[in-house]
Amino acid sequence: MIGPGTSANAIRRAGGSAPAALLILVIALFFIWGGITSLNDILIPKLKGLFQLSYTQAMLTQFAFFMAYALVSLPAGWLIARLGYGKGIVLGLSVMAGGCLLFVPAASTATYPLFLVALFVLAAGITILQVAANPLIANLGPAESSHSRLTFAQAFNALGTTIWPFVGAQIILGSIATVDPETLSGAALVEFQAREAAVIGNTYIAIALVLLAIAALFWLLRARVGEAEPSASLAGSLKLLRRRRLGFGVAAIFFYVGAEVSIGSIMVSYLLERSTLALDEQAAGQLVALYWGGAMIGRFIGALLLRVVSPGKLLACAAIGACGLTLLSVASTGSVAGYTLIAVGLMNSIMFPTIFSLALEGLGEKTPQGSGLLCMAIVGGAIIPLIAGAVADTGTLAAALLVPAGCYLIVATYGWGSRRPAAA
Repeated sequence: MIGPGTSANAIRRAGGSAPAALLILVIALFFIWGGITSLNDILIPKLKGLFQLSYTQAMLTQFAFFMAYALVSLPAGWLIARLGYGKGIVLGLSVMAGGCLLFVPAASTATYPLFLVALFVLAAGITILQVAANPLIANLGPAESSHSRLTFAQAFNALGTTIWPFVGAQIILGSIATVDPETLSGAALVEFQAREAAVIGNTYIAIALVLLAIAALFWLLRARVGEAEPSASLAGSLKLLRRRRLGFGVAAIFFYVGAEVSIGSIMVSYLLERSTLALDEQAAGQLVALYWGGAMIGRFIGALLLRVVSPGKLLACAAIGACGLTLLSVASTGSVAGYTLIAVGLMNSIMFPTIFSLALEGLGEKTPQGSGLLCMAIVGGAIIPLIAGAVADTGTLAAALLVPAGCYLIVATYGWGSRRPAAA
């Protein structure tokens, strides 16, 4: 039984398992932050049309969001080690709620930079949450099933990324599909921007209320979650990068997240093109749910496969499949181009949790520091989409897809190189 002060690693060493209720609550966090993150794919076409942005400017939404991982991950690891997993989760949820509430002044003034600030604060909270929840779910049970357990939790993360874009497309993109902002000017444009921005603000107020309610629940249960292992200094954490398994894993997370976010960010605009599916904004936004839905299905399947197949080999195969589907989309037109890109989500499914758990193998009490470094690498979602956006502005959206295709090859290399268990 878990009692106050019991660490996740203590549970693991005892060979026990966490209570089912605690596992369900932690898995629910994966669902929530996955859904909120995927709403960025809906915000990009909304803000692009609202403020008449280029692709590079629109990708600043992802830059602001994922830059938080680079700046907050290591301090978050230090905080989690001192606060414990329970209080750390409450802190993460509270910061997320604060970020959502910042959408209110951004919406009331219809100011794009304020939206970027709100996204950064929201992502800072998600970063704290991830630094706590990823190692916690991996450690709440036997070590030999950590890959499967984290992949299972990430399946619910993907469930969130499947459901939230579908609902968000109807709420956030529904009205903009009937009005072309480029046809408006003067007072009419200002009125349109204020009205559409208010839709975004109201959506995030509702999310903030839900987050605060869940934070209150975790505060009541904080003692049962347990304590984290002691954390090292910043310099000590960075020294862990000398460990090849972890250092290369940090790079793999960087390129994987960059590839996944780039495709999700481009997808709505890509599916609008006559050369692909020629859809309207709302219909294209709803199809983003299929991209993330493929990841959800793949993670449930992957949770079973990872019990019998080498995680590294499975990761390499999935990354090669993602690269191949992306290149096929670039080389095709019509429904083939559209649906092969959507199918990349199925290949993405096991990548993040498998890279994460492979990189943490053998770290022992240094797991929180390793988790902080891996979460910091999620900044790839800020850098790679900007590069893809610049390629799209100077060339085509199809050409921009070559950027994530190259990222998947790097992930495949890491998977094959990590096909054997790591030494402690």
